[in-house]
Amino acid sequence: MDQGTGGQGRGDPSAGGGGQERNNSGIGVGAQQRGDPSIGVGGRVTGMNAGEQQRREDARRVDDRKLDDVTAISRLKFRYLRTLDTKSWDEFADTMIPEATATYSEYLQFESRDAFLAFMRNTLGPHVITEHRCDHPEIDIDGDSATGTWYLADTVLIPGHNMLLRGAAFYSDEYVRCDDGRWRISHTGYERTYEVVLSLSDLPSLRLTSSRWGLISREDGVISSVERDPGAPPVRREPEAG
Repeated sequence: MDQGTGGQGRGDPSAGGGGQERNNSGIGVGAQQRGDPSIGVGGRVTGMNAGEQQRREDARRVDDRKLDDVTAISRLKFRYLRTLDTKSWDEFADTMIPEATATYSEYLQFESRDAFLAFMRNTLGPHVITEHRCDHPEIDIDGDSATGTWYLADTVLIPGHNMLLRGAAFYSDEYVRCDDGRWRISHTGYERTYEVVLSLSDLPSLRLTSSRWGLISREDGVISSVERDPGAPPVRREPEAG
């Protein structure tokens, strides 16, 4: 049957506007021949042109970089905690920029890395054993700066004061990417959720049998210091035979 112009009037699917021929997918042949970027292989509509593809690829690259930055900042925080507990002060200092600040309360604030480091050295000497553990990181990256919230659980043992402290807190950190490409801390500090202090006299069975800093328990249970080479293995009190 000769459709003529009536084919268009009746909505004949084989005829487009102005009688344009269409393929089986309903795509105008002219669109394919013109190389329309929204038309995929076989005349399928991809729904994404070259510009959109590029934008998605750029977004994926940004996401990958942010994941790398989150990993680097996490390692930075873990190094901060390790060097704090091992009293490796030179390496500890390298986790922060010289202008780094720290806030632990209204009465305990530091305006430079040197001031903060001096306090840590003097307060957490070899007579103090510390354990700091952080998890549940919430890290947000913004170019060459970042913020991080960490959940802290810590233990402090001070034999000379006959004291054991346990507590938890939320760290609030700020980080910057330095000229060498490494992340460092520009601000740190925490707010306690709780803190408890125990007297070692209340723990008559407590024995410190090994220590990195030469603190051990004597036979009477009193913790004392022994001479040791700082590079030697931790001091350990061996159990007596029998």
